[in-house]
Amino acid sequence: MPAVSPLYKWALGLGAVGGSIIYYYSTHGNVHEPLRVHNSWTTNYTPSVKWDHNWDRRDPKSLVKPLKVKDENDENKYNEKFEAMKAKAVRHVLLIRHGQYHTDGKTDAERVLTELGRKQAEVTGKRLAEINLPYSLVVRSTMTRAQETSKIIEKTLANVPVEDDSLLIEGAPIPPEPPIGHWKSEKHFFQDGPRIEAAFRKYFHRAEPSQDRDSYTVLVCHGNVIRYFVCRALQFPPEAWLRICLKHASITWLCILPSGRVTLFCLGDTGHMLPQDITSS
Repeated sequence: MPAVSPLYKWALGLGAVGGSIIYYYSTHGNVHEPLRVHNSWTTNYTPSVKWDHNWDRRDPKSLVKPLKVKDENDENKYNEKFEAMKAKAVRHVLLIRHGQYHTDGKTDAERVLTELGRKQAEVTGKRLAEINLPYSLVVRSTMTRAQETSKIIEKTLANVPVEDDSLLIEGAPIPPEPPIGHWKSEKHFFQDGPRIEAAFRKYFHRAEPSQDRDSYTVLVCHGNVIRYFVCRALQFPPEAWLRICLKHASITWLCILPSGRVTLFCLGDTGHMLPQDITSS
């Protein structure tokens, strides 16, 4: 009977802890088999959907032209190019929905923030300042309610560069599933969808290889845009965007790791507001 390795004994000592990862060495068959790692909750399990590691088309494997390796020198050259294309930093994207606004305005210029909406933006600005992250950039939608919200927030974020981007304006990204129950012309999805997708591709991707420190970008925009971004970033069905509810001036925080993995830190956070000040429509 093959000897049991110390590592195997150690793994058994961990016990069956829910959600823990158990490492073990297979002692069946060839005793020289390499160490194999199994997740306790996914052993012998085939996922229904697999993560696309090249979702942003920035996986180093897709950026380096394959070489015909003839010798060790060729292999070294390829490895050098491969390593040079790897991301080193984490990209954090904080998405802020605008504050409550006057929905009865006939034009965008008339859809200004309500008094409560300005208060919501002020409180969210203070919250971002309290978190005290090294913010890299604030980007705001060119719509009035987002501009007003961002300018209030900017007062608490001194010396952070600010940009405007019309790609971030509100719209209908894709027909939702299940349907929302009332008719909407396909023209809206046809026009808005590609623009919102373009905004996603612009702001959601792993860091450039030249980026040597983590970045923190704040996007002040709109509910539909943020909901679509979340679904796309987490590789959920994009048609699910309308299943998410976001409050006014809420904070949604995602981070993109150098490996291309995406983590959602918080979704529609309004814990910094008084309960009576929280609104969504």
